Amino acid sequence: MTNQNQTTYSAANIVNYYEQLQLLQPAEKIILERLRPQLSTMDMLDIGVGGGRTTQHFAPLVKSYVGIDYSAAMIEACKRRFEQSQTRFNFSVGDARNMAEFADNSFDFILFSFNGIDYVDHGDRLKIFQEIKRIGRPNCYVLFSSHNLQVMEKGFQWRTKISFNPLNTYTNLVMLALLKLCNLSITQKKLASSKYLIIRDESHNFRLKTYYIRVQDQVLQLEKSFNNVEVYSWQSGLEIKDNHDRALTADEWLYYFCEIR
Repeated sequence: MTNQNQTTYSAANIVNYYEQLQLLQPAEKIILERLRPQLSTMDMLDIGVGGGRTTQHFAPLVKSYVGIDYSAAMIEACKRRFEQSQTRFNFSVGDARNMAEFADNSFDFILFSFNGIDYVDHGDRLKIFQEIKRIGRPNCYVLFSSHNLQVMEKGFQWRTKISFNPLNTYTNLVMLALLKLCNLSITQKKLASSKYLIIRDESHNFRLKTYYIRVQDQVLQLEKSFNNVEVYSWQSGLEIKDNHDRALTADEWLYYFCEIR
């Protein structure tokens, strides 16, 4: 799974796409403003930095900034994009599953945006959380986003693809057929009963295998090593506090904000 995804993220057209991105997601904006008074004292690690979308917003505000990505092509894109800031911003190829290049207790804020943690399997995902806990200082802030499995339940249902526009209906049904063809082992029963699943979704023309997880199960994963776990809407950026609301949210992915215990 990981090798296939890593190859996709090294393709020239994919790198070019991420190199052009500029804006923060709503939840990222809210957390930036929340942490702004402290950022100047923080050592920050930006995992899965991609083409540097988040760099331009966070890096100028923090005490020190390191961006890593397992795609060497993405890191080269960052170096080109921030050529004038090479002495202040540090970019290097790195794998979140094994960040041995960083000592214990190295960072005050760790960001892993754009669902980057979803492109490894379950065991490697847990390794990433262990590594984050190791390299983060006590009370280090952690922010990442992840795909929402409960939304994918509806994504596999043909009834949700029907609209008043015949062209939209046709396009939706074709995409549904491709989704099912790429995931022959996934049934509605499996979607309804699973805590998490690896799904080959439409991202980059069905080239990526993506980890989807239910909100409550992601919170449980985090509560083993992290404190004060908060969930934020991808679309609005607002915190979703109530468990009932979390279970019903229609956001395709969600942001999780917590502190290292």
